[in-house]
Amino acid sequence: MIKLIRSNANAIAAVIFLASVVAGVFFPDYIITDLGFTIAILITYFSTDKTTILFGVSAIIVELISAFYPHHILAKEEIFAQHTYVIVQIFLMVMMLLFIKQAAAKTERDKNYYGSLFNNATEGILLVNDKSEIILANPATLRLFQYESEELIGQNVDILVPMNFRTNHRMQNATYFKKPETRVMGEGRDLFAVRKDGGQFPVEISLSAFKDSGATFVIAFIVDITRRKEMESEVLKKRDELELIVEERTLVLQEALRKLEHSQEELTELLEKEKELSDIKSRFVSMASHEFRTPLSTVLSSAELIGQYRQTDDQPKRDRHIKKIKDSVHHLNDILEDFLSLGKLNEGGIQCQYSIFSLHELLESVKEEVEVSKKKGQQIVINDVGCTDIATDKKLLRNVLINLMNNALKYSSEGQVIWVNAHCNNGIIKLSVKDEGVGIPEEDQPHLFSTFFRGKNVSNIQGTGLGLHIVKRYVDLLNGQIKLESKLEVGTTVHVIIPEIK
Repeated sequence: MIKLIRSNANAIAAVIFLASVVAGVFFPDYIITDLGFTIAILITYFSTDKTTILFGVSAIIVELISAFYPHHILAKEEIFAQHTYVIVQIFLMVMMLLFIKQAAAKTERDKNYYGSLFNNATEGILLVNDKSEIILANPATLRLFQYESEELIGQNVDILVPMNFRTNHRMQNATYFKKPETRVMGEGRDLFAVRKDGGQFPVEISLSAFKDSGATFVIAFIVDITRRKEMESEVLKKRDELELIVEERTLVLQEALRKLEHSQEELTELLEKEKELSDIKSRFVSMASHEFRTPLSTVLSSAELIGQYRQTDDQPKRDRHIKKIKDSVHHLNDILEDFLSLGKLNEGGIQCQYSIFSLHELLESVKEEVEVSKKKGQQIVINDVGCTDIATDKKLLRNVLINLMNNALKYSSEGQVIWVNAHCNNGIIKLSVKDEGVGIPEEDQPHLFSTFFRGKNVSNIQGTGLGLHIVKRYVDLLNGQIKLESKLEVGTTVHVIIPEIK
């Protein structure tokens, strides 16, 4: 019926309006006329155009005319007052109807707007009551969960929660309804929902609550973040790959830097060796010009003098000069041996060759070899304990002992004793050579193992300054240690510790 009136509101109102005009002519009872006008205006409420205003204005005009139309029953003043009252009434009714229509139109527009937002939203929207029942679900929600509307409406919201999360979800749901607020659900952890077919997918859910007629309702906004999670996973994968590449590149760079540093160290070492060799050459030239000149001059002058001593009674003089020649030759030989040894060491031409031999026999053999260097009254006393067969490089150890004993004899006076001690235990060989000679100044002791260094108190004694340096190099090759103790005018003791080769 209402639908019929709405579709024909203007026509019906027009008929009633004209009928009321005719009735007013033939039946001058204003009540009938005014009632018809009022009904006509009310019917136009169902119209959607400006007809209400048209009929309202027309009714007022007709009422004004009829107010002055001759009437046989009522006085004109009474009819005018009555019709004026009705005009005001009709005017107010028209205004009220206009307001109602505008309000209804605005409500309808708002309904359309919100309906459009609800139905066309790209994210799922659910309306749930305080019993956790689904009241409304927009099309995006139905597509997201693969349900029809009649399948979802009235169901508990747990139907959208994976089975293994439902118990916890009910507890959280009950807690939320006690103190509802607008917030993001599941902050700090991953949330999952379940479709009709049982498939699970990650979601992000925002909650908002409101009250209506004393009941609490919750609006849930649901977003499928599967793609986001895939992108995050891809980003993490790319990050891990990038970190691996960076780590590999870093290792490559570190290795290159290590090689560069090693090369730099080698270059620095080579430069230092080159500098050292240059210094050695320079000092050798300087030293050779001095050290070689003196013994060669001695040999030359003694040889000339020997030629002048032709008589038999000149034999002691000849013997003295022959001894000078021998001593000078020995000195030259020692200088050459030192330089040859230093050259081999610097070139890496000396390698350890281990063997088993008797240390006692080696000490006695070296003692006999250095006898020619002894001064008048000098003695070499050997004391070896537990040293029978040992395992090390015999040749290098022999060179160490020869150098140490010759030094002890050289820097000791006539009649003094050289003590050579040896002790072997648990694979360790301990040797010491002690003299009672001039000693070494304390300030010179840190430099004694350097090349060409000589103590300032032995400048009058022939020497190259290479002996102790060469000894230390030999001891290093044997993986041993060397230490020196000395006191001026008391004597010097050199300690050598060498491990045996197992």
